[in-house]
Amino acid sequence: NFIAVDYLVYTHEVLGNIRESYPVFLILAVLVLLSTVILFSFRKLVRLSISSDLPFLNRLMVLIVFTGLAAFGLLTVKPALRHFSQDEYANSLAGNGIYEFAVAYQQNELDFTKYYTTMPDAEAFSILRQDLQAPNVKFLTGDSFSIERDISFHEPERDLNVVMISVESLSAEYMAAFGNTNNITPSLDSLIPNSLLFTRLYASGNRTVRGLEALALAIPPTPGQSTVKRPGNGNLFSLGTVLHKRGYNTQYIYGGDSYFDNMKTFFSGNGYNVVDRKSIPDSSVHYQNIWGVADEDLFDLALREFDEDAALHHPFFAQVMTVSNHRPYTYPEGRIDISPKTKTRYGAVKYTDYAIGRFLQMASKRKWFSNTIFIIVSDHCAGSAGSVELPVTGYHIPMIMYAPGIIKPGKYTELASQVDIAPTILGLLRMNYRSKFFGQDLFHMDPAKHKAFIATYQGLGYLNDTSLIIQSPIKKITQFHPDFFTGRATAIKVDSITAKKAIAYYQCANWLLKNKKQNAK
Repeated sequence: NFIAVDYLVYTHEVLGNIRESYPVFLILAVLVLLSTVILFSFRKLVRLSISSDLPFLNRLMVLIVFTGLAAFGLLTVKPALRHFSQDEYANSLAGNGIYEFAVAYQQNELDFTKYYTTMPDAEAFSILRQDLQAPNVKFLTGDSFSIERDISFHEPERDLNVVMISVESLSAEYMAAFGNTNNITPSLDSLIPNSLLFTRLYASGNRTVRGLEALALAIPPTPGQSTVKRPGNGNLFSLGTVLHKRGYNTQYIYGGDSYFDNMKTFFSGNGYNVVDRKSIPDSSVHYQNIWGVADEDLFDLALREFDEDAALHHPFFAQVMTVSNHRPYTYPEGRIDISPKTKTRYGAVKYTDYAIGRFLQMASKRKWFSNTIFIIVSDHCAGSAGSVELPVTGYHIPMIMYAPGIIKPGKYTELASQVDIAPTILGLLRMNYRSKFFGQDLFHMDPAKHKAFIATYQGLGYLNDTSLIIQSPIKKITQFHPDFFTGRATAIKVDSITAKKAIAYYQCANWLLKNKKQNAK
């Protein structure tokens, strides 16, 4: 329901997606036929029901009574009443659709201090600053309500390009490296012997905008609407602003119309040049659906942009966002061994995998290839539903760092979060910079401090190696021992130290955004 409310303004994409995903006209024709048969069969009763005389005042009273009952229910029935079970499927089924839709509209943005457990701001920032401390970190003095700090390296800075491919809905379970036997990611799996594979990385949320927020801003997912879609979300401290100040051409490259999900406004206001479908001539498009061009056309666009940067001797950073692994799961014919006519997710995953492999093969023939780090990471999983509120398996995503001769192949097995990716990239570049990121460089942090943030628009999760803290409205905190293989979780007693750390991250993120302290300078 939250997504339904959120997408009311994107009727072109939403209705187009429904039209391309389902036999809409056949369904409507069947419904019209059934309605006609029912109406004809009961025509005498229907005629009788509308022929009775009901005065206007009586009709008005009926309207007032029913409207009043609906309003009374909305005002008095609390959303928490449906959470009667430890099984999240049962709780979801218990929620009335229309009622939940209205609640989702009311709670499109949630005030953290009103709905969640808090502590004194000074205490929260003290806990957060301590957790962000590292050997190469020096906090600025004079403002205890800040996480601004200098990050420094003894090694010389590396003049490298960075291409980050954020893949739509790529769950870790789709890759052979994580046990899949259906051979739907042959290109990605073939990269692993020459790459650094992150085996325990978790997405911040279950929607693309949450992935974009985490990858660009390295900030926990604050409740309600994503920062990407909130008003006043420009001039924030981002990976783009850091690299742009260092002379990089920073780009967000998208195969669809970037007005969708407010991507153009967000990225162009935070240090990125936005390049989207409008930059691709129709003659160069092999295939497109309601979401945009096929991924191979997106990567052709990216190659042209990178070639131009290289010709001008500009270092470049680009985030390339794919679209093909999304309902209606359609793509060009003849690319893979799964026909697009099947409209299956496995087919869409395999096509996107094919497009990435094709892109890297073409890129390998460029001079700039040997000087470029390629990062392939998912924006979120294909699904995050489960019998518990935040099943960890619904947030487990892959990440591959591919840079032959630059990054040593292997596996990174520590717990990691999407918010850690931006500072880790800057760490790979050995770049000295002033940071406001909540994430940390995975290669230069205390192993005991590894964590991940996973969330819905209401449930805020803080995950470590042994437990999962969930903060929920209204001021509710629960703790679980998660099963990283099945996604199930066992309720345990809340540990106050871990709970305070979880509260501190989310509370400080909310405070800094609300008070405009997370802006870039």
